[in-house]
Amino acid sequence: MTVDLDTVAGSVRVDDSVRALRPDFAVLVIAADGLPTGPTDAWSRGLLKDAAGTADGLDVTAEPHIAAWRQAYSAFGAKPGRTRNSAEALIRRAPAGLPEVNLLVDVYNAVSVTHRLPVGGEDLGAYEGAPRLVRASGDERFDTVASGEPAVEHPEPGEVVWCDDLGVTCRRWNHRQCVRTRITETTTSALFLLERLDPLTFEELGAAADDLLGRLRERAPGLRAVTRLVR
Repeated sequence: MTVDLDTVAGSVRVDDSVRALRPDFAVLVIAADGLPTGPTDAWSRGLLKDAAGTADGLDVTAEPHIAAWRQAYSAFGAKPGRTRNSAEALIRRAPAGLPEVNLLVDVYNAVSVTHRLPVGGEDLGAYEGAPRLVRASGDERFDTVASGEPAVEHPEPGEVVWCDDLGVTCRRWNHRQCVRTRITETTTSALFLLERLDPLTFEELGAAADDLLGRLRERAPGLRAVTRLVR
């Protein structure tokens, strides 16, 4: 399947209700095709190990960008001590070793920890419609797993969620991804979302994106990618 990367990257929207909550929010969108596939291997395992080393001895709650995300979570009613943004959750796991998922997820998790920002990945082959960040009504569908079986949940009213035409793709801004659009060992086209709040600079955001694309091109030199900053 040929993916129109310009259309995908250009379709990402942030709802005004989210902008009102955090006017400083921005997301750097990367739509990519021709990605490397496969399970965790020695190369991606090495990236995770190096990333974990950057968090050695880090006081995660004192990290400025992580603190900003904790404040953002509190603003829409989440309890940041219990519901953590994806970057904080990974950094807290770093001392014991970062989780090995598959090659692509390992790469963007390593970038997330190294650059101290949430990074999400969605399989474009499972996506329907435009990606958008909204405040939930509460009746949206979220496909997940409970007790090893497929299950459907619904977000809390007012919760910040990423969604497409079929439902919620990530709950609580960047806390928990749905099963339907998660990246697997066979994903070749994906949408990466690198999210920032003040005080993370746009230069630092761009550096994280360059790092992600540089790592991916080590394994897939011919990959195609389109980037777009959405504010």
